[in-house]
Amino acid sequence: MTAVPTGERPRGFPASERLRTDREFREVVRKGARAHTTHYTVYRDSLGGEKRQVGISAGKRAGGAVARNRAKRLLREFYRMHKGVFPRGTRTAIVVRKPPVGAVLSSVCAELLPAFLRRWGGDEGTPCGPDISSSAS
Repeated sequence: MTAVPTGERPRGFPASERLRTDREFREVVRKGARAHTTHYTVYRDSLGGEKRQVGISAGKRAGGAVARNRAKRLLREFYRMHKGVFPRGTRTAIVVRKPPVGAVLSSVCAELLPAFLRRWGGDEGTPCGPDISSSAS
């Protein structure tokens, strides 16, 4: 097994890959192309270059704090596992409309991957994986 360099996590979600400000997030939502699923709305715009950025939002209408935090945690893990559907040069904003009851990573993946591939294409061959959550519940 190879050692991970200090300060670097495998399949991480570093600050450079996040939409950091409300202004950036709102700009993606305003200008971006949309894809809807039962529980999520995804917006994407293209800036070009090598940078890929992702933002996740779950407002109060998405449920209580526990449900919102779980939904965001699962979406971050989805991003880490499927960076191939988030091409470089794009900014993506994922908004939780209503969190799925009893959501696990595989259900989030099964809902979002087809929507991404249908709307923006690509050839992400990574399976959704078993019914596991991103943390011990």
